[in-house]
Parts: sequence; structure tokens; C-alpha cells
Amino acid sequence: MQKITFPDKFLWGTATSSYQIEGAYNEDGKGLSIWDVFSHEKGRIADGTNGDVTCDHYHRYKEDIALMKELGYKAYRFSISWPRIFPEGKGKVNQKGIDFYKSLVDELLNANIIPFVTLYHWDLPLSLQKKGGWYNRELAFYFADYVQKIVSELKDKVKYWITLNEPIVVYLLAHVLGEHPPAHRKPIKSLIIPHHLLLAHGLAIERIRSISSELKVGITNAFMMTYPATNDEEDIKATEVAKDYTFRLFMDPIYKAKYPQTFEKNKFFMWKVEKHLEEDLKKISLKTDFLGVNYYTRLLIRHSKNPLTGFMPIQAKYPGIKLTDMGWEVYPRGFYDLFTAIKNEYNNPLIYVTENGAAYKDEVVDGKIVDKERIEYIKSHIIEMARAIKDGVDIRGYFVWSFMDNFEWTSGLSKRFGLVYVNYSTQKRIVKESGRWYSELCRNNYLIME
Repeated sequence: MQKITFPDKFLWGTATSSYQIEGAYNEDGKGLSIWDVFSHEKGRIADGTNGDVTCDHYHRYKEDIALMKELGYKAYRFSISWPRIFPEGKGKVNQKGIDFYKSLVDELLNANIIPFVTLYHWDLPLSLQKKGGWYNRELAFYFADYVQKIVSELKDKVKYWITLNEPIVVYLLAHVLGEHPPAHRKPIKSLIIPHHLLLAHGLAIERIRSISSELKVGITNAFMMTYPATNDEEDIKATEVAKDYTFRLFMDPIYKAKYPQTFEKNKFFMWKVEKHLEEDLKKISLKTDFLGVNYYTRLLIRHSKNPLTGFMPIQAKYPGIKLTDMGWEVYPRGFYDLFTAIKNEYNNPLIYVTENGAAYKDEVVDGKIVDKERIEYIKSHIIEMARAIKDGVDIRGYFVWSFMDNFEWTSGLSKRFGLVYVNYSTQKRIVKESGRWYSELCRNNYLIME
């Protein structure tokens, strides 16, 4: 048996997002988001559900936070619904929305739980999508105004702020692959979107810094470590190109004030961004205090004749492969490789793991959920994280996705990531075995390897 002890003050937490848990989609003055509409369109959500109610957290946040406290979770990452604060995305403020988040934060602080607040987790106000959404440069400035308002309201209660959650998903899944709202498949037109998202991030940092120098601010990026599918030279070259999309696109502009080579060489991209490029990069590369890292799985890359990218991601297949209920390969080694790559390429930034976890088919038997696969997934990834810390990577905290089962985007309510089980008919919460196991880790700050 080996005991792995984590640094003092290492933060153990859980994470959620507004649209996925809150419900109350049209209550107390909230405006519609793009997900409120999209989830009601036929065929969009695999199981035909939506986020109208989901976990009903808007009405049950006190009980949910009491459960976090009972379990000893030290920190909680959640997101603010932009249309709950600005129903039209800009202009008139909805005071009831601000009051809800103030009350939520007070509840957390009273429970000695540290709040980490994500300012944008995909639920764009519908009215701003109608004005062009992320194709529209003005959206970055509307976002900055929203950030200024909510951060000003919560600055004395919340220290840690995350500008955007997984901008690569907003870019690729919503505007290139057409799987998330606005469900566009526009690979050329959408080339401007990463830049507008990054500009929104930069402007948000500028506003937050103007409010208080005491606040800590970062961005959360989704990373799928990429590996060549074979030793073929073409696949190895294609993997480097893929990394410009999956790894560097939302990192180089922030940490190096430039775009990765693949984008600098793309005449369509440069034509779209060149007008404001120099001044925008100054904002985009404003100092961040931490990097949020989300990791679930890896990608294998094959060379492709696709004229737009030159690469094609494929799923790993081999005897004994372990897959989650999402069909994602369990590959903890990728976690370590990711941390090492970030350390080497970006001068070892301070990191919080803002999401890591797994969906499995959870069965309630005699009122209990014995989810050993989830425990094994989380444990194996934490072991790789510990190895990275030992090797000098500056990781300060880890947040499991997710605190409780929730609306898993286009999978609906059918995929369960929670440490806490939610019965959507009764809204009853049941702590899974993984939730109890993680509770012990949070309290002890060490892990026993069998």
C-alpha cells in the first residue's frame, strides 16, 4: 500500500453549470437562453428531455449546499446564467437574478465552501444570438458589461472567477459540427468565433482587474490530449496540426499573444481577424492568475485529405479498452501528459482542474448506488495528477464533474456524471458510493493506493 499525500491547502471540490442544474428557466424575470430554445426543438436532445426543471437547483440550492457541507467538499464551481442577470443580454438588469446568486454564495460561505464562479458556460441570451451571437464582435463588449455588473455585485464574496468555460466547444460543436446551438456547420464563417471568444475573455479580465486587484481570474479550457493513431509520418504531422486546434488555439493567444502556426497560415482566418489583431491580442494576453483544465479522454489522430484541417480524430480500439457511458476511452495517462505539455509549453502556469469525471449507468439497489467504475476513473486520474505535481506541475485544486447528475447537453438527462444521484421524478438526492469515497479524500487530503 502506498499513501499519496497532497499539498497543504490543496482544494478539493465539485462542479456544475447553470443550465444543467438550475431549472426555473422562465421564473423571476429570467430571459431565454439559446439552450432553452434549442432543447425544445425536435430531435436535438437524445432522450427528448430539456433543462426546464432538471435538478430544480434554483429552488433547492440550500439543501444541495447543506449536502456538500455534510460531505466535506471544500470548494464549489458553478456558473452564472447571463440571461438571469440581463434577460435581453444587455440593458435592463434583473435584480432577482442577482439576489439569487448572492444568496447562493452566502449559503456557500456559511458552509465554509469556497465559490469558483464561471461567467459563461454556454447559455447565451437568446436576444444576443439574434444579433449575430459569437459572429458579432460586439458580443465581446456586451459580455464585458455583464461581467462588470455581476462581479461588482459579488466582489466582496467571491475571489475566484472563470471567464469562459471550454470556448473550443462553443467554436467547434456549436458552429462547425452543428451539435450545439445555434447548430451551424460553417467552418469558414466560424473562423472568427475563437477570436471573439478570446476577446470576450480579455475584456472580462480588464473589467475584473478594474474592480479589484484582490480577485483571481482565469479561463477554463477543454483539453483532449492528441496522439498519432500510428507511427506513420503523415499521422505524426497531422497530430501536430490537430494540437493547434485542440491544445494551442485557446492557449497561445493568452500566454504568447499570438495564434498557433496553423491559424497564422490560414488566409481565411487572418483575413477575418487582421483588422483589430494587434490591439485585441494585447487584451487577450492580459495576465491570468490560473488556468482551468478540463480533461475526460484522449483523441487519436489520422492524416486526412480534408482540405480545411488535414486531420481526422478517431476513437481508440483495442482489446480490454474501458469506455465510459459516453463512449469515451478511459485514459488517465493522458492527464499526466497534458499537465506536462502545459508546463513545458506555457511556463508552468498555476492550474486548477476544473472538471474531471465520468458518466456510468447508475442503478439504485436498496436505496444505494454502488458506482465502483466511477471511483476507479476518478482515482486513476487523481494518481496521474499526483505524479504531475511530484514532477513540478503547479496544480492547486481538483473539481469533480459533477456534484450531482444533471442535464448533459445533447444527451439530456440520460447520462449521469454525478457523485450524487438525482431522481428527476421526485428530486430526491442519493449520495453515491463515489460521493462518500470522495468525501473521505476531501477530509484526509491523501489517497491510499492498494
